[in-house]
Amino acid sequence: MSEKLCPQRKYLELLSEKFPTVQSVFTEIINLEAILNLPKGTEHFVSDVHGEYEAFEHILNNGSGVIRERVETIFGLELTHEEQADLCTLIYYPDRKLRRLADEGRLTEEWYASALMRLVRLARHLSGSYTRSKVRKAMPVAYAYIIDELLHASPDEQNARLAYHQRIIDTIIDTGSADDFVTSLCALVKRLAVDHLHLVGDVFDRGPHADKILDRLGSYHSIDLEWGNHDIVWMGAAAGSAACLAAVIRNNIHYDSLKILEGPYGVSLRELALFAEATYQDDDVMAPVEKAISVILFKLEGQTIRRHPNWRMDDRLLLDKVDPERGVAVVGGHAFELRTRDFPTLDPRDPYALSEDEGRVMGHLLAAVRASDKLRAHVGFLYEHGSAYLVHNDNVLFHACVPMNEDGTFCSVPHQGRLLSGRAYYDYADRMARRAWLEHDQPSLDWMWYLWCGRLSPLSGRVVKTFERTYFTDRSTWVEPRDPYFALTDDADVCRRILTEFGADPERGHIINGHTPVHASSGERPVRAGGRLVVIDGGFCQAYHATTGIAGYTLIADPTGMRIKAHRPFGSIADVLDLNADIMSDDDRFEVEPRPLTIGDTDTGTDIRDQISDLRALLDAYRAGELPERRA
Repeated sequence: MSEKLCPQRKYLELLSEKFPTVQSVFTEIINLEAILNLPKGTEHFVSDVHGEYEAFEHILNNGSGVIRERVETIFGLELTHEEQADLCTLIYYPDRKLRRLADEGRLTEEWYASALMRLVRLARHLSGSYTRSKVRKAMPVAYAYIIDELLHASPDEQNARLAYHQRIIDTIIDTGSADDFVTSLCALVKRLAVDHLHLVGDVFDRGPHADKILDRLGSYHSIDLEWGNHDIVWMGAAAGSAACLAAVIRNNIHYDSLKILEGPYGVSLRELALFAEATYQDDDVMAPVEKAISVILFKLEGQTIRRHPNWRMDDRLLLDKVDPERGVAVVGGHAFELRTRDFPTLDPRDPYALSEDEGRVMGHLLAAVRASDKLRAHVGFLYEHGSAYLVHNDNVLFHACVPMNEDGTFCSVPHQGRLLSGRAYYDYADRMARRAWLEHDQPSLDWMWYLWCGRLSPLSGRVVKTFERTYFTDRSTWVEPRDPYFALTDDADVCRRILTEFGADPERGHIINGHTPVHASSGERPVRAGGRLVVIDGGFCQAYHATTGIAGYTLIADPTGMRIKAHRPFGSIADVLDLNADIMSDDDRFEVEPRPLTIGDTDTGTDIRDQISDLRALLDAYRAGELPERRA
């Protein structure tokens, strides 16, 4: 073999350790070729869950209605609507449903036998999209053999075989293990109904239970996350950015969700509260603790902006414009009335310097964040499973935008002596975010704050007016101009240009965003630009329901195409258990494939074909005598 092919030979030698004989190679090729023809797995896209744990949990459990659809497909002619709803509720919340049924005295042998057979039929139907090996790996280890036997029973088998499977069911009930089997089968059904979850940003803020959502995601079978601006500010705080931490605390005061910091994350705000009560007045529209953290935040933001003149954000330096005696801030020659005149720590000689007490308070808060094992574990999960953007199956996923100029070109952004735009800018953002977590250096920590609210942040996409919204009574100053991206992407040609920039097929691909709630009640639609752009932030957060008119969008991509699900408001898990009250969804199928897609049509298929090519090269090397087989 020539010198030029040495690297290939080394690779083939390594590959031969896993496939040591001709037989093992062609067996694997046959297996991989067969997998290419399996149906494409169902992908589930969700964004902007904002701490709304119960609604999010239910969306995961019902697969955005996919499970209800499959139950109707299989049992539509033999079960009533109420019986179908009862089966769905059992699948969503098996432990709680079983407790309810036990309390009602309904858990008879007949009920168990019927429920187990229905669950087996449903799991068997769903398992047809996967290899037998993958289905077995999804089963609980203790019951894998028995469940595998039940799943591969066939209605046309001989009576003896049917009796065998019926005896398995009878024995499960006789031995008192029926509850475990029901719960295991329900988990398997949910696992098989959705192959992969994409969460397109913003787990944190607004709602009270982002921690529970992240606990739940930690056990999810297959997931990626694209960081949102509300995620990145928490990530920055956990990495050690004082400006990000101050922003997190102010956000939680604003959204009345401080319990998440002091409860599950164990970050005590006592020092801040005592400092605020001792320093600020309690006689106007702002509480002392809100005043204290706001001033600290705008001082830290000012320091950050001054360290980076290339960001061109000097117009966001407003704290030095405050005149406490007159109760105004003078900006651009205009005096804007302030909500408060209480600025006791503001030093006119150095308005962006923290006072000694403010520095002490922030030092304690940063130490508390560093000591929070749970917060660090959750942020570590966001880094491990997340990224600034993702290109997957010709879909480009990012939370907010690609900064653009009014003429539709990509905006060049100066950072550390470089001009970056488009995909290169996103790659830089991803690298700097990871550097902040690993190295904690000041430039990368400052970058985390910029990603949260910087003028040209791809995770924000607007001029953030936190100062004006905190202090100015004139609401006209609160308007936050958005990046041209949001208007330009109504044009399919602009979307195709973005898809091409990220390496996706401009004719088949889609841009999938969250971040900006779709106001369905005002006629806005989530699918735009002829289907090239899909915006799936429909308002999971309860505060948005009145303005969006719905309770969130999710996107489903399955072998037959893509559809958007508009969800109506979710009551509670108690309502589901008491009334079988599922989240109801309006289904809009906006893309239909000319033939059902297979794994061969996906990125996984591309990877498999590469593996097959390598294996064929190994096979050729064995047959030509260039490599010896490794026979035992």
